[in-house]
Amino acid sequence: MATTRCCCVLVLGFAALLFVSLASATEVSYDGRGIKIDGERKLILSGAIHYPRSTPEMWTSLFKKAKEGGLNAIETYVFWNAHEPLPRQYDFSGNLDLVRFIKTIHDEGLFAILRIGPYVCAEWNYGGFPVWLHNIQNITFRTNNEAYKNEMKIFTTLIVDMMRHENLFASQGGPIILAQIENEYGNIMWKYGQDGKDYVQWCADLAQSFNIGVPWIMCQQGDAPQPMINTCNGFYCDQFSPNNENSPKIWTENWSGWFKDWGSQDPHRTAQDLAFAVGRFFQLGGSLMNYYMYHGGTNFGHTAGGPYITTSYDYDAPLDEYGIPHQPKWGHLKNLHVLLRAVEKTLLYGYRRDIDYGNWMSATVYSYEGKCVAFLGNSNRKLDITVDFQGKNYTVPKWSVTVLPDCYTEVYNTAKVNSQTSILVKRPNQADDGREPYKLKWVWRKERIEDIKKNGLVPDSVLTTNKLLDQLSVTNDTSDYLWYMTRFDLQPGDPFCGKVVTLHVHTYGHVLHAFVNSKFIGTQFAKDGKYEFVFEKNVQLKQGTNDISLVSATVGLPNYGAYFEDVKTGIHGPVQLIDYAANITKDLSSNEWIYKVGIEGIRMQLNLVHTPHQHYWHAEALPTNRPFVWYKTTFPSPLGTDPVVVDLLGLGKGEAWVNGKSIGRYWPSLYAGKDGCPYKCDYNQSYSGSQCQTNCGQSTQRCYHIPREFLNNRENVLVLFEEFGGTPDVVSVQTITVGSVCANANDGTNLELSCQGGRVFSDIKFASFGEPQGTCGSFKRGSCEAPWALSFIKNRCLGREKCVIPVSEYWLGPTGCHAAEYRLAVEAVC
Repeated sequence: MATTRCCCVLVLGFAALLFVSLASATEVSYDGRGIKIDGERKLILSGAIHYPRSTPEMWTSLFKKAKEGGLNAIETYVFWNAHEPLPRQYDFSGNLDLVRFIKTIHDEGLFAILRIGPYVCAEWNYGGFPVWLHNIQNITFRTNNEAYKNEMKIFTTLIVDMMRHENLFASQGGPIILAQIENEYGNIMWKYGQDGKDYVQWCADLAQSFNIGVPWIMCQQGDAPQPMINTCNGFYCDQFSPNNENSPKIWTENWSGWFKDWGSQDPHRTAQDLAFAVGRFFQLGGSLMNYYMYHGGTNFGHTAGGPYITTSYDYDAPLDEYGIPHQPKWGHLKNLHVLLRAVEKTLLYGYRRDIDYGNWMSATVYSYEGKCVAFLGNSNRKLDITVDFQGKNYTVPKWSVTVLPDCYTEVYNTAKVNSQTSILVKRPNQADDGREPYKLKWVWRKERIEDIKKNGLVPDSVLTTNKLLDQLSVTNDTSDYLWYMTRFDLQPGDPFCGKVVTLHVHTYGHVLHAFVNSKFIGTQFAKDGKYEFVFEKNVQLKQGTNDISLVSATVGLPNYGAYFEDVKTGIHGPVQLIDYAANITKDLSSNEWIYKVGIEGIRMQLNLVHTPHQHYWHAEALPTNRPFVWYKTTFPSPLGTDPVVVDLLGLGKGEAWVNGKSIGRYWPSLYAGKDGCPYKCDYNQSYSGSQCQTNCGQSTQRCYHIPREFLNNRENVLVLFEEFGGTPDVVSVQTITVGSVCANANDGTNLELSCQGGRVFSDIKFASFGEPQGTCGSFKRGSCEAPWALSFIKNRCLGREKCVIPVSEYWLGPTGCHAAEYRLAVEAVC
């Protein structure tokens, strides 16, 4: 009896749990007008935030700022190579804790979009593929290839099962409302012929077999098989139409800016143009839009791809690399998001009517249950256009969209920015007494130059062959560095004996360092994003045994294109000694080559805080401009909560660690070109990634993010491996914060001003309501001005971290004059 009663209790308990689970489950479906949540169409405004490009401690703050910015969903890729760096050896710890990331999204009341791929592109190393795939026999990536499909299925199943086990799909009560299989395959599918088409069908069948209870999407896949939803990626997707009338119009990647290469300028996309793209998308029937990126973050370690993608992945996103709202972009978009979500019912259920005024000017009207929403879209790049809409004239600036939430009142125009502009400043780290900047004290030691021993061996070498091998086939990308070493003898009478000749190396590596007889000969790197170059330096050879040691270094691996796994890496030759005067060549390509992966300092764990090799660091005679040197220093944790960076100007190229954690590759010695930065940036043009650049003629990246979570309460250890040669004398640890804000807001709006990091407004440098002139930093009073505006704003804002200013004559006036349109110009100090 007792046993039976126990079973009954267990059954009843299980039934109760099942009821609770089913009650909390969310049904996700769709039709041609939108994604449905429990049967109701929902306007989805999403932002991409990648968990490995931030830290778990940052996630909650990022999600809160995204939610405050008007988003209701977070999107992320899943990064295969980060999770499975070696076959069947998985890592989901730290900032790779995907489950924690998704659960944190749920805790903040947001939806999640999980783009499993597992190919991601994303300017991520090798497009997210683990490099060990490259060395599987008879494999071809992303096509109807059994070896590849087997590995892809194993990993995709692992992720799906992990999400299912944690009840993270919406059908189980979790936040994931959409999942993606593959990624942007339609851009390259034609190169694979019928195998490409068969592969797409296989991907769709695999996705459906998981039965996760939420829809699957395929971006940039015009022939996506049903029931896959094909979606759009790009700077503009207003003209996109899905391949099935029953599929909603989804924009998976609205590129909020662009990524940066080493040696390039800083790209920027204006807030006005980005808002215009969003406005046009929803004007023309859009239902789900995701910013790529909403927070770009940092390429820690060796995760940057490309090659030649910088460590910073700021992307000019609404939240900058450190998580600070990028103003005015964040605020300008927030105002649009709030408005769109307020009228979502009318947009997603209403009857749509389009009006073409000609000259790239149009109106779209949505009507539902007595409510009316109108978009006035001006796609003309040169002309402001005035139209008569329902008996009232509206002037719509060029390249902009006006939103009338009641078909009468202009509440928002994408070209009219009514949000603050934040001016960021860097502050030096202070000593414990807080009175002066903390001076870093350095110690150093040389990196060992690998050479061949007298017995012909190299300790810890991995193999010896009589040919030159591809770098990835040897390293599996476990290190950026691969040593190619060979030895040859010159006897008396040999035409090369005792002569100065040219060492000629043809390489597909991104950087090459050459040593002859343990002497440094030179360094060279590829230019203009190329994958190969020829290295030539004069060398002095000697009678007897001569050694050549070549170090091939990568700076991220390719992440895009058909067959990118076949791109050569490393030294493929020829490697030759050339006497150009005598027209004689000695080819060393078929010599016996010894291979060694990585650098000795990593094997000795010099990059870590606790290592058995703490000795032999030198405090005197700090070297400068010497390649292959390790530097180490300590610094106190900066006070406060502002983001922390280290300014590495003065160094050449290498990698940096803080308390044993890699903050990425650095290359401050590589400068951006001097041309391409306009004096003025106009928003009224189609964006392509190259307009509105800044930082011309400056170091590509001199400041590198140190997440607060990497720091200890007191002393911290900074270690640098300097590959090229430089000096750490001027290296400094700094914090970044909002130093001042300014705004130029329209009459009839509410202007929100805020500092950050707990700072408050300490001064109002300028305030004028009426017809102020000028721009941020150089405002001037106009002929028409309200005399009490400054005092009103001081009372509202001084001593506060945030304040809201109603921009109207009722609060800031009277002006005593009549202007066509009043404006408020403000500049405040945090």
